[in-house]
Amino acid sequence: MTGSRSKSVTLWTFVALALLMLSAPTIVVLGASFTSGNMITFPPEGFSLKWYAKIAQASDLRQAFWRSLIVAAICTLVSIPVGTLAGIALAKYRVRFARSMQVYLLLPFTIPLIGSGIGMMLVFGNLGVLGQLWPVGLACAVINLPFMIWAVTASASNLSPDLELAAANCGAPPLQRFLYITLPAVLPGVITGSLLMFILALNEFLVSLLLVDARSVTLPVQIYNSIRSIITPDLAAISVVFILSAGLAIALLDRVVGLDIFLKSK
Repeated sequence: MTGSRSKSVTLWTFVALALLMLSAPTIVVLGASFTSGNMITFPPEGFSLKWYAKIAQASDLRQAFWRSLIVAAICTLVSIPVGTLAGIALAKYRVRFARSMQVYLLLPFTIPLIGSGIGMMLVFGNLGVLGQLWPVGLACAVINLPFMIWAVTASASNLSPDLELAAANCGAPPLQRFLYITLPAVLPGVITGSLLMFILALNEFLVSLLLVDARSVTLPVQIYNSIRSIITPDLAAISVVFILSAGLAIALLDRVVGLDIFLKSK
């Protein structure tokens, strides 16, 4: 009994330490955003909402935030059809070189982002489209597409092939079977992958830094440009807004389909 209790205490101690290390940066930024002073300090000097009022009036931050939303929307719209069809194909059909394709999908995680970003910068630079927002959204989709495919594959693997066979025996054409049987079955995975793609693109920094110019900076790049001179509490406030946006998206994801859909895909 004593041994079981000591194991439990040890386990929960490690869990508490892990949670503390993961949440410490967020707690510091959150506290610094409410300081009444003019510099980022923790613990904060007093309590004030003036920095949130300042970012609400800062047109450059608002514009950068809207650009980030546009990039995230483009990334999501590109990822939905590509990731959905690829995930269904890998889960349902015997695709040639399927194992090689799954290994290939891991390349975005094995190749450093700086390498991927430079490659995309050269490609889009030769096309003459650097500085526009749609290449940034497309690049985010390419880098994070495995998340979408894994989420859809997890849902598609639970689809019984008997349902489609029954529909085919009833005379339903392939497109009708896809729209009324396959697509509703994988919809939780599509929603999961879409929200994840949106969050990842919203927070993408390195690739955005290489693909934008001074006229089309996204919010992460805008924050980076600001902290190169001086770190003020308004940057902590906009970081909190960013964190809340991602948190709301994750809460919506868990509410709609449950995080286990994505976790099972891993």
